[in-house]
Amino acid sequence: MGDGTLASLAGADPSTQRLSTEGVDLLTLAGVADANLVELQKLLSVRVTLRGDAMALTGTADAVEKAVVVAQKMIEAARQQRTLEPDDVLRMSMEGGTASTGTRIVLPGVRKIIQPKTAGQAVYLQAIADNDIVVGIGPAGTGKTYLAVAAAVDALSRKRVKRIVLARPAVEAGESLGFLPGDMQAKVDPYLRPLYDALEDMMPPEKVQKCLETRVIEIAPLAYMRGRTLADAFVILDEAQNATTAQMKMFLTRLGVNSRAVITGDKTQVDLPKREESGLIQVERVLLGIEGIAFHYLTETDVIRHRLVREIVKAYEREHAREAERA
Repeated sequence: MGDGTLASLAGADPSTQRLSTEGVDLLTLAGVADANLVELQKLLSVRVTLRGDAMALTGTADAVEKAVVVAQKMIEAARQQRTLEPDDVLRMSMEGGTASTGTRIVLPGVRKIIQPKTAGQAVYLQAIADNDIVVGIGPAGTGKTYLAVAAAVDALSRKRVKRIVLARPAVEAGESLGFLPGDMQAKVDPYLRPLYDALEDMMPPEKVQKCLETRVIEIAPLAYMRGRTLADAFVILDEAQNATTAQMKMFLTRLGVNSRAVITGDKTQVDLPKREESGLIQVERVLLGIEGIAFHYLTETDVIRHRLVREIVKAYEREHAREAERA
């Protein structure tokens, strides 16, 4: 990083701290076009200089003290050759530099390590490990589905379950399904695409295909679950806010011996007709307090998509609050 400064130090006695970057991949640490260092400067009002085996932080004593905590996390991440992007720097600063990596999932087939990027995600993954049923509720981009699929793939690879079942309501399809081309699977596949995408990011394509063909992995609309008993399975119900109360009860009672379930959804994006109550909202009342069932709530601080998604989520939350006040 050059000598550019984002914050004026006029009127304050500048303080400088130097941190060793020995053994660190400097490109990973700095980011493309020094984006990670620029983010650190912008967030904490310090000047960042990266030269040789040292990172220098200059600013007010208070700013430097806070920046050191975040910079140390950045250096450790780069030293472990983990990916590091400006949004990671933002999350570290928002959490005081104490973001936990929590449970790490190693996927050998694709040589990939999946780990939570926020404290909320770490608690969510731990809840999945500790409970037979987990209900993950939160806005778009918080990793609800992605982390659940990662946990399912991990359980399958470790032979803790014999199959994975991924389900989603196809509410948007409605009766118009009959007008779409192809057989029933072709008609509903567009609604299940996010689940395919998550799987293909965690397993070699040929293995995904083989598992789908042998039904070791099954991806299906929620309606296909009726009348079945799912034993030795890791079952995920995605977009659960669009499951009716009857469908939710049906899904939960499919679980057999040695099965676990993760239910994910966003209560602010219910697409059901107004006369229908969301099954996701109902289970908050019905299942609360039952041992072995955990509820975990992710917030805008856990959003890991484009940084503007976080601001969009917050803007809609403010609007919902205003509507509630007017009602």
